[in-house]
Amino acid sequence: MSLKKSTYTGLFWSLFQLFGIQGLNFILSIVLARILSPEDYGLLGMLAVFMGIGQTLINSGMTSSLIRTVDAKEEDFSTVFWLNLGISCLIYIVLAISAPYISAFFGQEILTLVIRVYCLTLIFSALSMVQKARLTKKMDFKTQMLVSVPSLIIAGGVGVGLAFWDYGVWALVWMNMVQIVLNSAFFWIHSGWRPKFMIKLDRLKYHYSFGYKLTLASLSESIFRNSYQLVIGKFFPIAELGFYTKADNLKQLPVQNISSAIDSVTFPLFSQIQDENEKLKNVYRVVMQQVLFWLAPTLTFAGILAKPIFVFLLTEKWLPAAPYFQILCIIGILYPLHSYNINILKVKGRSDLILYLEFFKKVPLIIGLYFAISQDIEFLLYLQVALNFFYYFLNSAYSGRMIGYSMQEQLKDLMPIFFMVGISGLGVYFLSELLSDWGDFSLICFCFSSGFLFYLGSSYVVKLKPIVFIQKEFIKK
Repeated sequence: MSLKKSTYTGLFWSLFQLFGIQGLNFILSIVLARILSPEDYGLLGMLAVFMGIGQTLINSGMTSSLIRTVDAKEEDFSTVFWLNLGISCLIYIVLAISAPYISAFFGQEILTLVIRVYCLTLIFSALSMVQKARLTKKMDFKTQMLVSVPSLIIAGGVGVGLAFWDYGVWALVWMNMVQIVLNSAFFWIHSGWRPKFMIKLDRLKYHYSFGYKLTLASLSESIFRNSYQLVIGKFFPIAELGFYTKADNLKQLPVQNISSAIDSVTFPLFSQIQDENEKLKNVYRVVMQQVLFWLAPTLTFAGILAKPIFVFLLTEKWLPAAPYFQILCIIGILYPLHSYNINILKVKGRSDLILYLEFFKKVPLIIGLYFAISQDIEFLLYLQVALNFFYYFLNSAYSGRMIGYSMQEQLKDLMPIFFMVGISGLGVYFLSELLSDWGDFSLICFCFSSGFLFYLGSSYVVKLKPIVFIQKEFIKK
């Protein structure tokens, strides 16, 4: 199969998998949010930083190293597998011992047992990381879909059942536990790969030399990305953390569907053409334009219609989360801009530069968080927006030099998309104001469909590059 065909096939199944999973997750989140309280989500949100640290340390950047290693052999996969599993057990022990102290920090006694149960997912997750990396390396996203969807359906049934029986936060804990256990079991069944009892020190050194810098960078990014939950959970009412968590999860729905699907395909694709700068630049340009073309209008329209969306889907008890969601939508649009630039550095093997950038980027965040403690949550959110702009400028400055695609050239390619999104967004806003007496469901459907019809139609008329690309590659064939 040609590289182009395998990329499109991988993208199709990756999108199919993510839309299926996120669609199910979306339905589950609506059902659970209507039953559970914001405080239940707030309790689990308090653990975000600790789970993020655990996942980052377990991965150790070595699965990324496996994917980018062109001639990875059995000894590579087995070495990384046993290392991941050993680290996961060690991290669980540390978190289990630390649980009472974390509980005391937040003033929530129930967290001690929640941590000791919930963090078992780290071990089960480690059991399937290499299997998933092997499938990703081969761009086999069809098998990943066959693994993920049944796991989520079964786990969702468990979570909804426990929520109806008034188990509160434990409904969320056991739903996640069941999903990850089944995920790992199904990956073992479908991947056909079993680790051998071997750890080769030379292969460990090879992957570690790439992975440890990536791990430190990811660890820094994970700690500070989840530091917002830490600050909100410590200095604000627990319900506020629940509102923030739910708004962030809802924002992640289109981000994960569109950006993550393409990201999972582009990293192995970029790895295969890592030494061909001109081809890498052209592929990167297409990826950026396609992601923004679909993601930006989705989040823009959702942000404009935030209040009717939250009332209709989650009921009025979640309405305080709507203003948070609107600001987070801006961050969702900015996310792929800086994350894909980091992917370029990854495939070029510049984990040292990624580490340097991550540490440098945290200086303004630390200063901002210090002042945020005495402010409100919206200050924290606007801080995130400002920092995401800063991250893009910084990341693109370095990655652009490597493939000859400067930040100015990137913005020149993307500005027509943002202009069209802005015009369409204004139309949706005025339409929603004009039809404000409509029911929530009717208003959401009509404004979204009208906005997208205008957006796609206008893009076709002016021959916006993402539309031309789709016509050329798919429609006219």
